[in-house]
Amino acid sequence: MIQVVGFDFDGVLVESTEVKTRAYAQLFKDEDQETIQRIVQYHHNYEGISRFEKIKVIYQDIFKRSLSKKKFQILCEQFSDLVVNEVIDAPWVAGAKEFLMEKQDSYFFFVASGTPQEELKEIIHRRGMTSFFDEIFGSPSTKDELIRRIIKKYTFLPSEIAFIGDAESDWEAAQKTGVNFIHRKCLVTSSLNGFLGPVISSLSNLESCLNSIKP
Repeated sequence: MIQVVGFDFDGVLVESTEVKTRAYAQLFKDEDQETIQRIVQYHHNYEGISRFEKIKVIYQDIFKRSLSKKKFQILCEQFSDLVVNEVIDAPWVAGAKEFLMEKQDSYFFFVASGTPQEELKEIIHRRGMTSFFDEIFGSPSTKDELIRRIIKKYTFLPSEIAFIGDAESDWEAAQKTGVNFIHRKCLVTSSLNGFLGPVISSLSNLESCLNSIKP
């Protein structure tokens, strides 16, 4: 029986994935159009991975240029400036707010996101969401590390946990930790290659989906 529900944030609780896409294009707006398209495609291919890793990979694999610590810090700060207010203002994923409000006493809720932890907590606080969650975790830790932290701290069994994500990295984290996975798929997100588990388009029917998961 599911006792714990974990959520990725962008694209699972809040319709903010396109906010991040626009931010990558804006962050590197001085590059040529072809390069910007490669950056955006890379971001889409690896949604759910933290910006810390993505910015380094963009410099190493796309630009093939060195990235100083100072420049890296500046880019991370600029990215944060581009996204925070927009994510705060972004609409809820359908059914998410209602589910959290109605079921917060029925489950242990946590967030495991690729967004930097302090930024994530600020966004959640300013959206009035903090009281819904027992734990809020962000990067630089990976999502599988965050899920393991929950398992160890509270001695939950992996079979008691369902993690909801919208990206390949979310499913990989669930596989690495042995927890159940539910794919939130919207019109702009792709299917997960080889995933045969439950897929939902919104969180409106999440309760029935959780009840269908057998140990």
